[in-house]
Amino acid sequence: MNQEAITEARNPQTAAIDTMSSREIVTLINDQDISVPHAVRSQLDAIASAVDAIVGRLRQGGRLLYFGAGTSGRLGVLDASEMPPTFGVSPDLVQGWIAGGEAALRHSIEGAEDDTTAGTHVVQQAEVSSVDAVVGIAASGATPFTLAAVQFAQRAGAFTVGISCNKQTPLSKLVAVAIEVHVGPEVVTGSTRLKAGTAQKMILNMLSTATMIRLGNVYSNLMVNVKLSNRKLINRGIRVIADAVGVTWTTAQKALQEAGDVRSAIVMLQLKCTADEARGLLSHSARLNEVLKRNREGI
Repeated sequence: MNQEAITEARNPQTAAIDTMSSREIVTLINDQDISVPHAVRSQLDAIASAVDAIVGRLRQGGRLLYFGAGTSGRLGVLDASEMPPTFGVSPDLVQGWIAGGEAALRHSIEGAEDDTTAGTHVVQQAEVSSVDAVVGIAASGATPFTLAAVQFAQRAGAFTVGISCNKQTPLSKLVAVAIEVHVGPEVVTGSTRLKAGTAQKMILNMLSTATMIRLGNVYSNLMVNVKLSNRKLINRGIRVIADAVGVTWTTAQKALQEAGDVRSAIVMLQLKCTADEARGLLSHSARLNEVLKRNREGI
């Protein structure tokens, strides 16, 4: 079997899966999934290198953009869509683009993954530039749509990353940082929404979360930029303030009502200043820990 086609290979350990009971099937799937985190762990150096470069681009005013087809594209869109509510960033900062457009999120669009013209067009549509970071996601590492998108982004000067689940893929040869996670043949032959999809999701979690942390959107391990768009998230904001400052729920709730956002409320309580003063201090730095340290030490 060609190494480049390992995601399409048959898995001898699951050859009799169609004769098994439900309990046996889910046990076998779980047994196969156990290998995924270990495969991802082998790529931590590459993932960290990608994070460093992505952070550098975003600090220059750039964006993080994912391009993929099918499951890979959907995972990119999913990860991008979680950034605004979790980290309080603009929806433009992290974007997911999928072959076939929005319709492909719910339905399979025949031929979309083979459309190289569309791959080029979406990069043009996204107005990718030299300050952006582009991540191509393709389990096979050979999806024409994704290859075309990455190639065009590279010509525009963007920093490029490739996430694939095969060895020495065409995608890996194109990009500045190649992340190749070898999860082996799938439980159901060629169904890369399984182990390959799990690996891709884990990597995207790392890329985006580590980037947001490095950019100052997390204080300690708390979501201090959480969007207070519903009751659950308002309660989470109050809890974050209480945990960060070490105050009661009531005190945290009052501070949030006065300040209007979690970060300002934390600064207000920690430095014993007004809400306006807290917002003024935060306007000078994106990192909450830097604001607090600087003003505690009188820097």
